[in-house]
Amino acid sequence: MVTSALIAGFAAGLFAALLHFAFVQKYILLGEDYETGALVHFNGVAAPAEDHAHDHTTAQAPATADPATPPPTEAAPVAEDGHAHSHDAAEGDDTFSRNALTSLFFGLAYVGYGLVLVAGYGLAEAFGKRVTLREGLLWGIAGFAAFQLAPAMGLEPELPGTMAADLTARQIWWIGTAICTTAGLGLLGYGRGVVAMIGAAVLLAIPHVIGAPELESYSGVAPPELAATFAARSLGVGLMVWSSLGAMAGWLWSRPQ
Repeated sequence: MVTSALIAGFAAGLFAALLHFAFVQKYILLGEDYETGALVHFNGVAAPAEDHAHDHTTAQAPATADPATPPPTEAAPVAEDGHAHSHDAAEGDDTFSRNALTSLFFGLAYVGYGLVLVAGYGLAEAFGKRVTLREGLLWGIAGFAAFQLAPAMGLEPELPGTMAADLTARQIWWIGTAICTTAGLGLLGYGRGVVAMIGAAVLLAIPHVIGAPELESYSGVAPPELAATFAARSLGVGLMVWSSLGAMAGWLWSRPQ
């Protein structure tokens, strides 16, 4: 069980890091520039802020309560075209450190998710349900729905430079949503009878009936178009990584010992 989770988790974490660097990271860097004032957004136009220097010496905290999203660490200066530019050797070292820590975070996070998945495989097998690569793929998609998609219906992945409600309240709602969605999907997949289906529907609906914590008013320094693109790409990357994690863990789990 542990071996399957370790191999599948680190492989999925590497895949997640590659997709993150290719499709997501440049939007985080741009968001950090808007957050620090290096860039400003006015009437739909991005322009360098006057009297503001690029300051990337402070690590940025994660802007979302979703642990599947890696926390931004050291940011490289970003020009208006969204491409990082290296100015000196020290800055290059900072970028390397940031990317290395991001990759490590992804690996550790998805090993944890892999342990949860294979524990579920073991529980399913105890009830006579054998999980193979195909079933593992479905479990991975369900994991994405429980840990990313369902929480994102109330707490979308948040770009640096956007406002958010109280962190503790968001974390509580996120955890409750993940638990309810996991239980609901489990009943849909393995439950029998009308009672199980009704219970699944109730569990899936409860977090959204309660509702995620919200701000009384909306504001922020990052352009909404940038935040929307970041959220969409984060969810797309999450679906691909979770699917690969579930399938790989299922394949390893079903191999002859």
